[in-house]
Amino acid sequence: MKKLLILLLAGLVVYACSDDFTEIAPKGSLNSEALANEQGVDLLLIGTYSMLDGFRFGLNNDFLSSGDNWWFDVVSDDAHKGATNGDQNELYLLEHYDWATNNPYIRDEWIAPFAGVNRANAVIEQAAAIEDADLTRQVAEARFLRAHFNFELQRTFRNIPFLTEEDLSDPNKPNPGPIWDKIEEDFQAAIAELPLIKSDVGRADQWVAKAYLGKVLLYQGKFTEAATVLQDVINNGPYALNPEFVDNFTVAGENGPEAVFSIQFLNDGGDSFNGNRGGALNHPGGGPLGTCCGFYQPSQDLVNSYQTDGNGLPLLDTWNQTDVTNDQGIESDEPFTVHSGPLDPRLDYTVGRRDIDFNGFGRNPGFTWVRVQAAGGPYLAAKNTYRAQEPDARSTGGAWGQDRSGINYNIIRYADVLLMAAEALVEINDLDTALDYVNRIRNRAKNSTQVPTVDGVPPTNYQVEPYLSFPDQDFAKKAVRFERRLELAMEGHRYFDLVRWGVLEQTINTYFPNEERTIPGIDLGIPAQPRHNVFPIPLEAIDLSNGVLTQNPEWQ
Repeated sequence: MKKLLILLLAGLVVYACSDDFTEIAPKGSLNSEALANEQGVDLLLIGTYSMLDGFRFGLNNDFLSSGDNWWFDVVSDDAHKGATNGDQNELYLLEHYDWATNNPYIRDEWIAPFAGVNRANAVIEQAAAIEDADLTRQVAEARFLRAHFNFELQRTFRNIPFLTEEDLSDPNKPNPGPIWDKIEEDFQAAIAELPLIKSDVGRADQWVAKAYLGKVLLYQGKFTEAATVLQDVINNGPYALNPEFVDNFTVAGENGPEAVFSIQFLNDGGDSFNGNRGGALNHPGGGPLGTCCGFYQPSQDLVNSYQTDGNGLPLLDTWNQTDVTNDQGIESDEPFTVHSGPLDPRLDYTVGRRDIDFNGFGRNPGFTWVRVQAAGGPYLAAKNTYRAQEPDARSTGGAWGQDRSGINYNIIRYADVLLMAAEALVEINDLDTALDYVNRIRNRAKNSTQVPTVDGVPPTNYQVEPYLSFPDQDFAKKAVRFERRLELAMEGHRYFDLVRWGVLEQTINTYFPNEERTIPGIDLGIPAQPRHNVFPIPLEAIDLSNGVLTQNPEWQ
């Protein structure tokens, strides 16, 4: 879709009839007259979709506001910033819960979604001014996208202004409180007017909007309503689990049966503007890929969570009492013995470990492929990095080795829908159906092709099995939440899950001292506090509003 945007921009030449050359619109420019037709509305709509990646011209760096929400994993127990402590120090401070209202990551995470809201409103306004075309679908897609961007703002900043097409000329509005009702209204309106099945990949349709509405209801604790909507998607929608877990993270698997709504990344040559600009730093800092910059390293805590018992089930309460064997501080030419205990096979499609095949590139030698083990630990992120058999998914690299991957990012995939539905069902005590949904995912993990063993390395002891039962509601709740981590790790969900479950402080304040077993000195002794359940409104936004915006009470 982004490629289409470029073609439309290149092809749209606007002239005005006037003897005065000063009144002629420059070649290739856009004005309201040029957009006052169906093609113009479509162009504005594609521009709104293009904001899903979190980047617009004028933002300082690609990676500060990223549509895949990767750096939110860094403020959870799933990932470390990685690289060196001084490289992107602002993110280092966020990782260690030293948050400030002038942090540029927080600022751009405010700016980018509001840019998306603004573009969606421009579509709605322009469509309303055109009388000779049926633009119902375009307006419905715009309302869907406005709801998406507002959802991102809502769950990050909580108290945000709600801007409509009527506010385009004066967007300086107060932020008195949450806008969940407005987000619901937009999704409901989208469901009513969108086609049942989308005509082009990447667009919204009724089923996409229903899945997203279910997510919004779950976030508000409306469990009965959420279960109803999500089960409609499960029972009647067009989705299914991919047979192979890894297909969710490959070009070949893009827009397959599991993809509900995805950012359509594309590597179309060079350091592509259509690639994943926000994730450009998050590839190995060494090794055969020639990439940069060693950010976004999975935590030992996350790796430990993939341990299983003798029955192939997770260690729900004891996963962090023992560590999966790691090579922290061990040079690549020094002896190392891989972990021999039972592990969930999803681990090695999620995390790069020493002496395990990494994304088809062969044996990961560990130390030499990690930029700085002392700062980020011994592991590599795997889901976001292209695979050896798909070289077209990578760019040729930027000036300092950054790589804008062409692999789609799934904002919502069907496994997420199953787990959201299971979570809602547990809350209303329908444990049998929740068990079925969780076991569908665990059986997929069991039956997926395992990461191949490297020559000379003992085979990994992969063991994963479905649950026999959920004996009670407390156990079921714990199991569903744990399954979300195993299935969706390193996909930008974990921080928000911890917040909505009310366990952020407890989790983070246990996580850092434990993580010191692997990375000495990583615990700076700055505890997570109640205020870290919401991000501060950026100081720059408050200043520019001349006091119309007010800071969240926790950050005043």
